[in-house]
Amino acid sequence: MIRLHHAHQTRSMRTLWLLHELGVEFDVVVHAFGKNLRSPEYRALHPVGRVPALEIDNAAMFETGAMAEYLTEKFPDAGLGRLPGDAERMEYLVWLHFAESISQHSAALTQQHVAIYHDEQRSPVVMNLEAKRLAKNYEALETQLEGRDYLLRSGFSAADIGIGQAIYMSRHFAHLDGFPNLTAWYARITDRPAFQKSLPPAGAQTLYDKEFYTPWEMPK
Repeated sequence: MIRLHHAHQTRSMRTLWLLHELGVEFDVVVHAFGKNLRSPEYRALHPVGRVPALEIDNAAMFETGAMAEYLTEKFPDAGLGRLPGDAERMEYLVWLHFAESISQHSAALTQQHVAIYHDEQRSPVVMNLEAKRLAKNYEALETQLEGRDYLLRSGFSAADIGIGQAIYMSRHFAHLDGFPNLTAWYARITDRPAFQKSLPPAGAQTLYDKEFYTPWEMPK
């Protein structure tokens, strides 16, 4: 039994996408944003009460990078991982975990734009700084994708899934304009049926109510 604990437009989306790509049977428990994640029952699955949590092999996992490594090694025939001994193993691991380098900035911007309700508590300095840091991450991806369809020369992998989901989030705060390799890659991977299945269904509670959040400026 594989069961994913998921909330729309969060990091759990990358695990949901990966499970769809793997083509395995699994259940999804969708959680609303609220106090239910803090319950003792849920914190037995995830000690700090966040998503995702993955129930698998009679145990529970948290951390999406760990889930990606475990799942791709458990189901190697899907070809989404690069196993020990593979010539691309090191490069694969670097880009698999680079997703968090992107997501930390999106998380900071989500806090500023969404989680903080009062304008006087928001920081224009933080908003602009974190958006610029996202652009720096885009630059690294633009270089990596030069002459490539995917992050690895051998083809699509879980690294594309992790970073693809991170870009799905970051595009709410920093456009891909000026990064043609990144833009073409993002269009390519988000056209995949498994990505489409990982999106929030119509009418679902989502984290973002806007497609793009412009850095806020303190009223003069």
